[in-house]
Amino acid sequence: MRKASGMSDRTSQIILTVICAIVLLIVAYPLYYVVVASFSDPYEVYAGKTFLLPSGFTLDGYKGVFLNDGIVSGFLNSVKYTIVGTIFSVVMLYITAYPLAQKDLPGRKALSVFFLFTMYFAGGLVPTYLVVKQTGLVGSMWSLFLPGGVGVGNMIIVRNYFQNSIPHDLVEASEIDGCSKLRTFFSVVIPLSMPILAVMVVFSMVAYWNDWFTALIYLGGKGPPLPLVMRNILIKSSATASQAATISGGYAELNKLTELLKFCSMIVAALPMLVIYPFVQKYFEKGFMAGAVKG
Repeated sequence: MRKASGMSDRTSQIILTVICAIVLLIVAYPLYYVVVASFSDPYEVYAGKTFLLPSGFTLDGYKGVFLNDGIVSGFLNSVKYTIVGTIFSVVMLYITAYPLAQKDLPGRKALSVFFLFTMYFAGGLVPTYLVVKQTGLVGSMWSLFLPGGVGVGNMIIVRNYFQNSIPHDLVEASEIDGCSKLRTFFSVVIPLSMPILAVMVVFSMVAYWNDWFTALIYLGGKGPPLPLVMRNILIKSSATASQAATISGGYAELNKLTELLKFCSMIVAALPMLVIYPFVQKYFEKGFMAGAVKG
């Protein structure tokens, strides 16, 4: 018998490996370039002399970032906001998604339509600010969490996970054995939903860690998070001609420091999430794919 025409499995595997390696380089190199540029002389970077290794090695950018008094307090504020916001958001997702996953919930379709409506229609920034102000949340860290406590898109993913990945017979069996609905939720549903829980934790952590605009609008300068502190550093480092005249080296030297601060700020702000992600990666794909299946 003649062999079927086409590439062998080994050839296909080699081609796919090469393609994946190329895609990895395309995705990873920009981040690596920012890391290298943060240790390089900005003039060397813009001259195209920086490629794989730092050119004109310097730590002035990181010194400028960490010598700022607001960096430590901003970092601690970001940690606090991220932890509290992540716990709050995940709890809200679970107590919203699990009831909607129950087919016997009265008004289930109406509630689903209500949540979906908010995905397409919103009041906008000014009405939202007025609501937050009238409720007395301006200046409080709760203004960062309460207005967007339930991410509808994430809630739909969690709901689909409950519907498709947790056997309804298992839930019924636990209730027949005498468990209340609340006991079933904590003893059966939550342990079986750890993959999607990890996904939602990552989503929430990244969102709260990188959020500076909400803090800029609602906190009024009280307890700014790290991204907002970084933004303020970059704004202050942009000098006018009169400011540059008071600095040794003039405008050129100050512009050099400004460019270094840009690269270093990106690394300092992104590093915590880059460190945490590998520990939850094994849950991420499994939970996201299971939750993304249409229910």
